Amino acid sequence: FFFFFFFREMVSMTSVLLLLALVTTSVTGLGFRMDGRMSKCFHEDVDKDQLVVGEYSISNTASIKMVLEIKDSRGHPVYKNENAKEGKFAFTSDDYDTFDICFVPTIQPNAPMNIEAEVILNLKVGVEARSYDELAKVEKLQPIEANLKKLEDLSSSIVRSFSVMKEREKEHRDTNELTAERMLHFSIISMLCLIIFAVWQAWYLRRYFLKKKII
Repeated sequence: FFFFFFFREMVSMTSVLLLLALVTTSVTGLGFRMDGRMSKCFHEDVDKDQLVVGEYSISNTASIKMVLEIKDSRGHPVYKNENAKEGKFAFTSDDYDTFDICFVPTIQPNAPMNIEAEVILNLKVGVEARSYDELAKVEKLQPIEANLKKLEDLSSSIVRSFSVMKEREKEHRDTNELTAERMLHFSIISMLCLIIFAVWQAWYLRRYFLKKKII
């Protein structure tokens, strides 16, 4: 009975961790077609110290030359392949940032103008980007040990994600409070200006009417 209860609790905990992991990990699979006239860019928000792994394949590269470039929000290049056909890329974020993943096509000479290229991009972020099978081989871990290692990383990722969300919530709250305070000051200054203008207008009109002997 104790073993059954312990096993049930472990399964429940594992399910909760895997559910919460959706918040902190990301797996993106994209497939689309491109002509040679317009580029496509995708934006990916990545937390601090997160591993990002991508795999791509592009068809019709003989007719369309494709440039794959990844930049952070400051415009610094993270990865660039000026003749992208098929390959992988990986990088780790230094801080929370939004990364732009751009495909820029160029039609080769003597290629048909209506030619299109098919692009397939698979992107993994966070714990999902790590290969625990390879880790198990390198560190000679048993399958259950590899799963426990993955759960441990998931737990750490969840805690880190909640910490980041708490910091962002505090930043938003501080921004809202500062905005409300500025609006209050602006409203008070506006009311004072209107009162001063109304008093000056009344004084000016009274002086004008007295000068014209209307009153």
